[in-house]
Amino acid sequence: MALEMRERCERCTPTPLPADGPARICSYECTFCEACGEALGQICPNCGGELVARPRRPAAAA
Repeated sequence: MALEMRERCERCTPTPLPADGPARICSYECTFCEACGEALGQICPNCGGELVARPRRPAAAA
């Protein structure tokens, strides 16, 4: 099963997150931009899990 590559930060929704760009995710695929991940202390506000770097997917594969 592939990761759902969400296109928006869950905290600051106007921030676009391209599949080939940097983002932070938890094990439940909650997704945040890097700035929000830093502001949250790398802890997901939804589940309390660790936010880690989301793998990047080449634009052609998205």
